Amino acid sequence: EDDRPALKPLPTAPFTFAEWKKAKVNIDYHVEIGRHYYSVPYQYVHEKVDVRFSEKTVEIFFKGKRIAAHIRSFVPGKPTTLPEHRPEKHQDLEHTSAFIEDKARKIGPFTVAVVQKIMRERRYPELGYRSCLGVLRLGKRYSNERLEAAGRRAIAMNVCTYRSIKSILENSLDRESLAPVAVPNIHKEIHPNVRGSGYYLRKEVG
Repeated sequence: EDDRPALKPLPTAPFTFAEWKKAKVNIDYHVEIGRHYYSVPYQYVHEKVDVRFSEKTVEIFFKGKRIAAHIRSFVPGKPTTLPEHRPEKHQDLEHTSAFIEDKARKIGPFTVAVVQKIMRERRYPELGYRSCLGVLRLGKRYSNERLEAAGRRAIAMNVCTYRSIKSILENSLDRESLAPVAVPNIHKEIHPNVRGSGYYLRKEVG
């Protein structure tokens, strides 16, 4: 009876439990939550952000301002990407693609072919940046010579993914004999508008 005058109506919506996490925006302008990747506006690449995520939503904040919001997805290894988060200037993408290719070119033509294939087969080329950089880092762990040999096997088997090349190296399959493989006629450029056949065969999971 004493408290009743001060009581307020119950909330119309049930309480939603949410967690917070600090993250850094990757070169592909996505952040990772639960092995799923969510886009933010491209200009926040390399920035540190705060992420609030619940069972249904993911919200991303930069210096207290919300810069992106997504429906939560639990599909591992896939991106949820909003087209408006992509850079307006294609030269920004061309610069990064060229940077990745230049690093691969120092290793060998099969490594270049692998990163080009990864970027071509994504719905947007930049969604392959993370995988490409992961492939290039394998050269530091196993040596560039072994990475190039693994790229040669990956091209021959048509399994050009980071996980496949990592598996080849972990199991030393790059050291096993392989039928002759022609040196690929690598493209000199990867234009951001080029989409692989996979774009027309599947829809992006979000």
